[in-house]
Amino acid sequence: MDSIRGPVAVREVADPGVPADGVVVSVRATGLCRSDWHAWAGHEEIALPHTPGHEFSGVISDIGTDVEGWQIGDRVTTPFVIGCGRCEWCAGGDAQVCPNQRQPGFTYAGSFAERVVVPAADINLVGVPDGVSFAAAAALGCRFATAYRALIARAALSGGEWITIVGAGGVGLSAVMIARALGARVIAVDRSPAALQTAAELGAEHVLAADGRDIPALVHELTGGGSHVSVDAVGSEQTASDAILSLRRRGRHVQIGLLPSASGRNAAPLARVIAWELDLLGSHGMAAVDYPGMMALIGDGSLRPQDLVQRVVGLEEGARLLPDMDAAAAAGMTMIDPQLI
Repeated sequence: MDSIRGPVAVREVADPGVPADGVVVSVRATGLCRSDWHAWAGHEEIALPHTPGHEFSGVISDIGTDVEGWQIGDRVTTPFVIGCGRCEWCAGGDAQVCPNQRQPGFTYAGSFAERVVVPAADINLVGVPDGVSFAAAAALGCRFATAYRALIARAALSGGEWITIVGAGGVGLSAVMIARALGARVIAVDRSPAALQTAAELGAEHVLAADGRDIPALVHELTGGGSHVSVDAVGSEQTASDAILSLRRRGRHVQIGLLPSASGRNAAPLARVIAWELDLLGSHGMAAVDYPGMMALIGDGSLRPQDLVQRVVGLEEGARLLPDMDAAAAAGMTMIDPQLI
Protein backbone atom coordinates (compact mmCIF):
# COMPACT_ATOMS: atom_id res chain seq x y z
CA MET A 1 0.00 0.00 0.00
CA ASP A 2 1.31 3.43 -1.02
CA SER A 3 -1.28 5.59 0.76
CA ILE A 4 -3.71 5.53 3.65
CA ARG A 5 -7.08 4.13 2.52
CA GLY A 6 -5.68 3.78 -0.97
CA PRO A 7 -5.47 0.82 -3.35
CA VAL A 8 -3.64 -2.30 -2.18
CA ALA A 9 -1.52 -3.93 -4.87
CA VAL A 10 0.72 -6.99 -5.27
CA ARG A 11 4.20 -6.21 -6.56
CA GLU A 12 7.78 -7.46 -6.54
CA VAL A 13 9.97 -6.02 -3.76
CA ALA A 14 13.50 -6.72 -2.56
CA ASP A 15 14.04 -9.78 -0.37
CA PRO A 16 14.36 -8.85 3.31
CA GLY A 17 17.81 -9.05 4.85
CA VAL A 18 18.33 -11.27 7.86
CA PRO A 19 19.38 -9.56 11.13
CA ALA A 20 22.12 -11.17 13.21
CA ASP A 21 19.65 -12.09 15.97
CA GLY A 22 16.76 -12.96 13.66
CA VAL A 23 15.48 -15.16 10.88
CA VAL A 24 13.66 -14.87 7.59
CA VAL A 25 10.51 -16.98 7.40
CA SER A 26 9.11 -18.28 4.13
CA VAL A 27 5.41 -17.57 4.67
CA ARG A 28 3.04 -20.50 4.16
CA ALA A 29 -0.08 -18.91 5.68
CA THR A 30 -0.97 -15.43 6.94
CA GLY A 31 -4.26 -14.24 8.36
CA LEU A 32 -6.37 -11.37 7.05
CA CYS A 33 -7.33 -9.58 10.26
CA ARG A 34 -9.27 -6.46 11.17
CA SER A 35 -6.08 -5.08 12.74
CA ASP A 36 -4.62 -5.00 9.22
CA TRP A 37 -7.60 -2.88 8.23
CA HIS A 38 -6.78 -0.45 11.06
CA ALA A 39 -3.30 0.05 9.57
CA TRP A 40 -4.75 0.52 6.07
CA ALA A 41 -7.27 3.04 7.47
CA GLY A 42 -4.58 5.14 9.16
CA HIS A 43 -5.37 4.24 12.77
CA GLU A 44 -1.79 3.04 13.26
CA GLU A 45 1.43 4.88 12.51
CA ILE A 46 3.06 3.18 9.54
CA ALA A 47 5.74 4.21 7.07
CA LEU A 48 4.70 4.20 3.42
CA PRO A 49 5.00 2.27 1.18
CA HIS A 50 3.98 -0.52 3.48
CA THR A 51 3.36 -4.28 3.46
CA PRO A 52 0.60 -5.36 5.91
CA GLY A 53 0.24 -8.72 7.62
CA HIS A 54 1.02 -9.66 11.22
CA GLU A 55 -0.16 -13.22 11.97
CA PHE A 56 1.65 -15.92 10.04
CA SER A 57 3.43 -19.25 10.00
CA GLY A 58 6.00 -20.78 7.72
CA VAL A 59 9.46 -22.27 7.42
CA ILE A 60 12.78 -20.66 8.34
CA SER A 61 14.61 -19.91 5.08
CA ASP A 62 17.52 -17.81 6.38
CA ILE A 63 19.05 -17.44 9.82
CA GLY A 64 21.20 -14.84 11.57
CA THR A 65 24.65 -15.55 12.96
CA ASP A 66 23.61 -15.01 16.59
CA VAL A 67 20.55 -17.27 16.59
CA GLU A 68 21.08 -20.36 18.72
CA GLY A 69 17.83 -22.29 19.09
CA TRP A 70 16.64 -22.63 15.49
CA GLN A 71 17.73 -23.89 12.10
CA ILE A 72 16.77 -23.55 8.46
CA GLY A 73 13.72 -25.67 7.65
CA ASP A 74 12.07 -25.40 11.07
CA ARG A 75 8.29 -24.91 11.03
CA VAL A 76 7.52 -21.80 13.07
CA THR A 77 5.07 -19.11 14.01
CA THR A 78 5.40 -16.04 16.24
CA PRO A 79 3.26 -13.66 18.29
CA PHE A 80 2.38 -10.46 16.49
CA VAL A 81 4.20 -8.49 19.21
CA ILE A 82 7.93 -9.03 18.72
CA GLY A 83 9.78 -8.38 21.98
CA CYS A 84 13.25 -6.85 22.03
CA GLY A 85 14.63 -9.60 24.27
CA ARG A 86 16.62 -7.16 26.39
CA CYS A 87 14.19 -5.25 28.65
CA GLU A 88 12.77 -6.19 32.06
CA TRP A 89 9.41 -7.09 30.52
CA CYS A 90 10.90 -9.58 28.06
CA ALA A 91 13.09 -11.01 30.83
CA GLY A 92 9.97 -11.52 32.94
CA GLY A 93 8.08 -13.33 30.17
CA ASP A 94 5.86 -10.38 29.25
CA ALA A 95 7.14 -9.58 25.77
CA GLN A 96 3.58 -8.65 24.75
CA VAL A 97 4.05 -5.32 26.60
CA CYS A 98 7.70 -4.76 25.63
CA PRO A 99 8.28 -0.98 25.37
CA ASN A 100 10.69 -1.59 22.48
CA GLN A 101 8.40 -4.00 20.66
CA ARG A 102 8.18 -4.36 16.92
CA GLN A 103 5.19 -5.63 15.00
CA PRO A 104 5.28 -7.07 11.49
CA GLY A 105 2.69 -5.33 9.37
CA PHE A 106 2.82 -2.22 11.54
CA THR A 107 6.34 -1.12 12.51
CA TYR A 108 8.02 -2.97 9.64
CA ALA A 109 7.11 -4.89 6.48
CA GLY A 110 4.63 -7.62 7.26
CA SER A 111 3.62 -11.08 6.17
CA PHE A 112 1.41 -10.38 3.14
CA ALA A 113 4.48 -11.47 1.24
CA GLU A 114 6.51 -14.54 0.40
CA ARG A 115 9.08 -13.79 3.12
CA VAL A 116 9.08 -11.87 6.41
CA VAL A 117 11.68 -11.11 9.08
CA VAL A 118 11.43 -12.11 12.75
CA PRO A 119 13.98 -10.23 14.91
CA ALA A 120 15.20 -11.56 18.29
CA ALA A 121 14.27 -15.04 17.09
CA ASP A 122 15.36 -16.92 20.19
CA ILE A 123 12.65 -15.29 22.34
CA ASN A 124 9.97 -14.73 19.71
CA LEU A 125 9.74 -17.88 17.60
CA VAL A 126 7.41 -20.75 18.44
CA GLY A 127 7.88 -24.19 16.93
CA VAL A 128 4.90 -25.63 15.04
CA PRO A 129 4.41 -29.39 15.53
CA ASP A 130 4.06 -31.50 12.39
CA GLY A 131 0.45 -32.28 13.27
CA VAL A 132 -0.59 -28.61 13.26
CA SER A 133 -1.32 -27.09 9.83
CA PHE A 134 0.25 -23.82 8.73
CA ALA A 135 -3.21 -22.23 8.55
CA ALA A 136 -4.00 -23.24 12.14
CA ALA A 137 -0.59 -22.01 13.32
CA ALA A 138 -1.04 -18.66 11.58
CA ALA A 139 -4.36 -18.20 13.38
CA LEU A 140 -2.53 -18.33 16.71
CA GLY A 141 -0.28 -15.29 16.29
CA CYS A 142 -2.93 -12.64 16.83
CA ARG A 143 -6.55 -13.66 17.18
CA PHE A 144 -6.47 -17.07 18.85
CA ALA A 145 -3.56 -16.39 21.22
CA THR A 146 -5.03 -13.01 22.11
CA ALA A 147 -8.37 -14.61 23.01
CA TYR A 148 -6.62 -17.42 24.90
CA ARG A 149 -4.63 -15.08 27.12
CA ALA A 150 -7.57 -12.70 27.55
CA LEU A 151 -9.77 -15.42 29.02
CA ILE A 152 -7.19 -17.43 30.95
CA ALA A 153 -4.59 -14.94 32.17
CA ARG A 154 -6.56 -11.68 32.25
CA ALA A 155 -10.19 -12.58 33.01
CA ALA A 156 -9.39 -15.84 34.86
CA LEU A 157 -12.58 -17.33 33.40
CA SER A 158 -13.83 -20.39 35.30
CA GLY A 159 -16.11 -23.26 34.41
CA GLY A 160 -19.77 -22.46 35.00
CA GLU A 161 -19.34 -18.71 34.67
CA TRP A 162 -21.29 -16.71 32.11
CA ILE A 163 -19.31 -14.81 29.48
CA THR A 164 -20.68 -12.37 26.92
CA ILE A 165 -18.55 -12.06 23.78
CA VAL A 166 -19.40 -9.06 21.63
CA GLY A 167 -18.18 -9.65 18.09
CA ALA A 168 -18.01 -13.08 16.45
CA GLY A 169 -15.17 -12.54 14.01
CA GLY A 170 -11.82 -14.30 14.34
CA VAL A 171 -11.10 -13.12 17.89
CA GLY A 172 -14.66 -13.56 19.08
CA LEU A 173 -15.09 -17.07 17.67
CA SER A 174 -11.71 -18.02 19.14
CA ALA A 175 -13.00 -16.77 22.49
CA VAL A 176 -16.18 -18.83 22.10
CA MET A 177 -14.17 -21.99 21.46
CA ILE A 178 -11.77 -21.36 24.35
CA ALA A 179 -14.55 -20.40 26.78
CA ARG A 180 -16.44 -23.61 26.01
CA ALA A 181 -13.26 -25.64 26.52
CA LEU A 182 -13.01 -24.03 29.97
CA GLY A 183 -16.59 -25.02 30.76
CA ALA A 184 -18.02 -21.50 30.68
CA ARG A 185 -21.52 -20.58 29.46
CA VAL A 186 -21.30 -18.37 26.39
CA ILE A 187 -23.46 -15.61 24.94
CA ALA A 188 -22.24 -14.39 21.53
CA VAL A 189 -23.30 -11.06 20.00
CA ASP A 190 -22.84 -10.02 16.38
CA ARG A 191 -24.67 -8.35 13.50
CA SER A 192 -23.90 -11.20 11.08
CA PRO A 193 -26.30 -14.18 11.04
CA ALA A 194 -23.52 -16.36 9.60
CA ALA A 195 -21.16 -15.41 12.43
CA LEU A 196 -23.83 -16.15 15.02
CA GLN A 197 -24.54 -19.51 13.40
CA THR A 198 -20.85 -20.39 13.64
CA ALA A 199 -20.76 -19.25 17.28
CA ALA A 200 -23.71 -21.54 18.03
CA GLU A 201 -21.99 -24.45 16.30
CA LEU A 202 -18.92 -23.82 18.48
CA GLY A 203 -21.03 -24.08 21.62
CA ALA A 204 -22.47 -20.65 22.39
CA GLU A 205 -25.54 -21.21 24.58
CA HIS A 206 -27.24 -18.05 23.33
CA VAL A 207 -26.61 -15.88 20.26
CA LEU A 208 -27.92 -12.32 20.05
CA ALA A 209 -28.24 -10.24 16.89
CA ALA A 210 -26.86 -6.73 17.28
CA ASP A 211 -29.81 -5.21 15.45
CA GLY A 212 -30.63 -2.25 17.66
CA ARG A 213 -31.98 -4.22 20.59
CA ASP A 214 -30.86 -3.54 24.16
CA ILE A 215 -28.09 -6.14 24.36
CA PRO A 216 -27.20 -5.59 28.05
CA ALA A 217 -30.84 -5.95 29.09
CA LEU A 218 -31.14 -9.22 27.16
CA VAL A 219 -27.96 -10.57 28.74
CA HIS A 220 -29.14 -9.68 32.24
CA GLU A 221 -32.42 -11.46 31.56
CA LEU A 222 -30.76 -14.59 30.17
CA THR A 223 -28.20 -14.86 32.98
CA GLY A 224 -30.25 -13.73 35.95
CA GLY A 225 -28.17 -10.67 36.69
CA GLY A 226 -25.46 -10.34 34.06
CA SER A 227 -22.31 -12.10 32.92
CA HIS A 228 -19.31 -12.73 35.13
CA VAL A 229 -17.01 -11.84 32.21
CA SER A 230 -17.43 -9.79 29.04
CA VAL A 231 -15.22 -9.33 26.01
CA ASP A 232 -15.33 -6.66 23.32
CA ALA A 233 -13.74 -8.33 20.32
CA VAL A 234 -14.73 -5.55 17.88
CA GLY A 235 -13.51 -2.21 19.17
CA SER A 236 -16.06 0.59 19.16
CA GLU A 237 -17.68 2.71 21.84
CA GLN A 238 -20.98 0.90 21.24
CA THR A 239 -19.57 -2.63 21.45
CA ALA A 240 -17.39 -1.82 24.47
CA SER A 241 -20.34 -0.22 26.25
CA ASP A 242 -22.65 -3.15 25.46
CA ALA A 243 -20.07 -5.59 26.80
CA ILE A 244 -19.40 -3.64 30.01
CA LEU A 245 -23.08 -3.03 30.73
CA SER A 246 -23.77 -6.76 30.25
CA LEU A 247 -21.75 -7.56 33.39
CA ARG A 248 -23.10 -8.43 36.79
CA ARG A 249 -21.80 -6.67 39.88
CA ARG A 250 -18.05 -7.16 40.36
CA GLY A 251 -17.74 -8.58 36.86
CA ARG A 252 -14.61 -8.50 34.67
CA HIS A 253 -14.43 -6.89 31.24
CA VAL A 254 -11.58 -7.56 28.79
CA GLN A 255 -11.05 -5.08 25.97
CA ILE A 256 -9.42 -6.75 22.97
CA GLY A 257 -10.81 -4.80 20.01
CA LEU A 258 -8.89 -1.65 19.18
CA LEU A 259 -10.72 1.61 19.85
CA PRO A 260 -9.61 4.20 17.28
CA SER A 261 -10.69 7.73 18.09
CA ALA A 262 -10.00 11.06 16.40
CA SER A 263 -9.62 12.70 19.82
CA GLY A 264 -7.60 9.88 21.35
CA ARG A 265 -10.31 9.43 23.98
CA ASN A 266 -13.16 6.96 24.19
CA ALA A 267 -16.28 7.04 26.33
CA ALA A 268 -16.98 4.17 28.71
CA PRO A 269 -19.82 3.70 31.23
CA LEU A 270 -17.58 4.55 34.18
CA ALA A 271 -20.46 5.32 36.54
CA ARG A 272 -21.46 1.65 36.29
CA VAL A 273 -17.82 0.57 36.59
CA ILE A 274 -17.47 2.47 39.87
CA ALA A 275 -20.84 1.64 41.40
CA TRP A 276 -20.66 -2.07 40.59
CA GLU A 277 -16.90 -2.44 41.18
CA LEU A 278 -16.25 -3.77 37.70
CA ASP A 279 -12.74 -4.67 36.54
CA LEU A 280 -11.63 -3.25 33.17
CA LEU A 281 -8.75 -5.23 31.69
CA GLY A 282 -6.72 -4.80 28.53
CA SER A 283 -5.25 -7.71 26.59
CA HIS A 284 -2.59 -7.36 23.91
CA GLY A 285 -1.53 -10.67 22.47
CA MET A 286 0.55 -13.33 24.18
CA ALA A 287 4.30 -13.82 24.53
CA ALA A 288 5.98 -16.81 22.89
CA VAL A 289 6.95 -18.18 26.30
CA ASP A 290 3.24 -18.78 27.06
CA TYR A 291 2.49 -20.77 23.88
CA PRO A 292 3.32 -24.31 25.14
CA GLY A 293 0.14 -24.63 27.23
CA MET A 294 -2.01 -23.54 24.31
CA MET A 295 -0.12 -25.81 21.90
CA ALA A 296 -0.71 -28.77 24.23
CA LEU A 297 -4.47 -28.17 24.16
CA ILE A 298 -4.35 -27.94 20.37
CA GLY A 299 -2.28 -31.11 20.18
CA ASP A 300 -4.76 -33.15 22.23
CA GLY A 301 -7.75 -31.77 20.31
CA SER A 302 -9.23 -29.69 23.15
CA LEU A 303 -8.81 -26.59 21.00
CA ARG A 304 -9.17 -26.64 17.20
CA PRO A 305 -8.17 -23.30 15.66
CA GLN A 306 -8.23 -24.95 12.24
CA ASP A 307 -12.03 -25.10 12.52
CA LEU A 308 -12.12 -21.29 12.48
CA VAL A 309 -10.41 -21.03 9.07
CA GLN A 310 -13.23 -20.56 6.57
CA ARG A 311 -11.32 -19.87 3.38
CA VAL A 312 -7.82 -19.62 1.91
CA VAL A 313 -7.04 -17.07 -0.81
CA GLY A 314 -4.01 -15.80 -2.69
CA LEU A 315 -2.27 -12.44 -2.38
CA GLU A 316 -4.32 -10.79 -5.13
CA GLU A 317 -7.61 -11.73 -3.49
CA GLY A 318 -6.26 -10.73 -0.08
CA ALA A 319 -5.38 -7.28 -1.44
CA ARG A 320 -8.93 -6.92 -2.74
CA LEU A 321 -10.50 -7.99 0.56
CA LEU A 322 -8.42 -5.85 2.94
CA PRO A 323 -10.24 -2.49 2.47
CA ASP A 324 -13.57 -4.17 3.25
CA MET A 325 -12.52 -5.72 6.58
CA ASP A 326 -14.51 -3.14 8.57
CA ALA A 327 -17.76 -4.23 6.94
CA ALA A 328 -19.71 -7.31 7.96
CA ALA A 329 -17.53 -10.18 6.81
CA ALA A 330 -17.77 -13.91 6.34
CA ALA A 331 -17.75 -15.88 9.57
CA GLY A 332 -14.42 -17.20 10.77
CA MET A 333 -10.94 -16.45 9.50
CA THR A 334 -9.60 -15.83 6.02
CA MET A 335 -6.04 -17.03 5.40
CA ILE A 336 -3.72 -15.91 2.63
CA ASP A 337 -1.36 -18.42 1.03
CA PRO A 338 1.34 -16.36 -0.75
CA GLN A 339 2.16 -19.32 -2.96
CA LEU A 340 -1.27 -18.91 -4.57
CA ILE A 341 -0.36 -15.31 -5.57
